[in-house]
Amino acid sequence: MTRSSEGVSPALHAYIVDHSQPVDPLLAELAEETARLFPDFKGMQIGPEQGAFTTLLTQLSGTRNAVEIGTFTGYSSICFARGLPEDGTLLALDISEEWTSVARKYWERAGVADRITLRIGPALESLRALPEEPQFDLAFLDADKEGYVGYWEELVPRMRAGGLLLADNTLSHGRVIDPEETSAHVQGIRDFNEHLVNDDRVEQVLLPIGDGLTLARKL
Repeated sequence: MTRSSEGVSPALHAYIVDHSQPVDPLLAELAEETARLFPDFKGMQIGPEQGAFTTLLTQLSGTRNAVEIGTFTGYSSICFARGLPEDGTLLALDISEEWTSVARKYWERAGVADRITLRIGPALESLRALPEEPQFDLAFLDADKEGYVGYWEELVPRMRAGGLLLADNTLSHGRVIDPEETSAHVQGIRDFNEHLVNDDRVEQVLLPIGDGLTLARKL
């Protein structure tokens, strides 16, 4: 099972999922395999309602070129790739061959492998190796939380005007408002959220979807 939206009861989450775009068997199988293979990391996978939202957002925005930082086993990349046109592209950045070997298998089964380019290695280095001019219509950030600000600063200049940026886990299970929570993980999210509030290159909203999903638009 994938995780539910923060603060939503299991029963209400089930209702939300039942009244959203149905989760197809392939994504359900991917979620189950991820939980079986990587039980300590299954919470890193986005939930079905977030997956449906990102596919619709990709379609509505007319995205042709997207980038994802943090691919894990491929659930989110399938959702984004399904929203792209046939000639659209998704650049997927991750550090794990083990995790993304699962993703590659499911990309093929989902029929979206030809739209996805995977680069293994530190994402910050991969981003810095890209041309600095605007090139992406949509970006998804779901990697190490301490690195969010650094990734953001590499992403924004490479986004086209009107491009959308999504950042996951921006509520950190509610810990962002707990003064006794001082872990580097949570502080990284706090720093990122404050950074965005003061970034006049974008307009943004923090949505209570999943574990907090920030949606920003480059001006």
